[in-house]
Amino acid sequence: MSTFMLLLLLASSIASLTTSASDDYTDFVYAGCSQPKYTMGSPYQLNVDSVLTSLANAAAFSSYANFTSSAAGGSFPAYGLFQCRGDLPFSDCDSCVRSGLSRLSAFCPSAAGAAVQLRGCFLRYGNDSFLGKPDTSVLYKKCGPAAAGGYNSDQLGMRDAALADLTSGAAGGSYRVGAAGYVQAMAQCVGDQSAKECDDCVAAAVAHLRAVCGFAVAGDAYLGKCYAKYWSNGVYTTSKTDHGDEAGKTLAIIIGLMAGVALIIVFLSFLRRAGHDVLSNGESKCIHESDVIQKIDNGSNSSRPDPAHL
Repeated sequence: MSTFMLLLLLASSIASLTTSASDDYTDFVYAGCSQPKYTMGSPYQLNVDSVLTSLANAAAFSSYANFTSSAAGGSFPAYGLFQCRGDLPFSDCDSCVRSGLSRLSAFCPSAAGAAVQLRGCFLRYGNDSFLGKPDTSVLYKKCGPAAAGGYNSDQLGMRDAALADLTSGAAGGSYRVGAAGYVQAMAQCVGDQSAKECDDCVAAAVAHLRAVCGFAVAGDAYLGKCYAKYWSNGVYTTSKTDHGDEAGKTLAIIIGLMAGVALIIVFLSFLRRAGHDVLSNGESKCIHESDVIQKIDNGSNSSRPDPAHL
């Protein structure tokens, strides 16, 4: 019986919904661990160690590899594979796989079966022969925020066109990309899938994205043997500009208010001086600040137009 994915750990960062050349391919997406544990020093543990070592060594010169080990005990074979993103050079693939192996050790210590998905690679091992078998079960999905202003037919059309590129007959291969307008899409199948199995898996992932992500500006869908995702370039540019405009307007208002206060202070100082001059001339009139404010108010009221004449 398969021991895979009985426990799932998920990444929570919305940043995982965007992909670009500047992305860190070692960013964590999800990990799954079996509940059963192997016994340290057992034949199965030795076979797992052999498989994981082989994966680490192969990543330096291949974007996909799978291994089976039963050397320590034929009754307890271990199976494993890794798949790097198709656009990564071998050096980055090697770094990603080694990072994934360290995550497996941290998240799933002594687990009989486990998997980890990073931004740039996928690793899995277990005691069941999952190699070469299709798997379209949804392991992880995430949708980004809705498009600004809600429904946007242009953006929705671009998203659907970009996703359609992933499932078209011209797509081919295990690594696929699509684009329409400012929306981009990408899909990757695990290398143990046939062309038809890859087509079916990507189609299932795309259908899931369309069904669950609605008007979201980005979405990820990770299935057992493939994933598909889309994202919108520049979707936040407008909102950032708007925030900048609002900040500029607010600053202008504050400056205007400060200038008004400064004028009032100057006017009050002038009136104080005038009062001082009156007192110095022997007149007994005392001017208080409250009187000045009242006079300003009265003066303002006297200058207001009669509503009847508006």
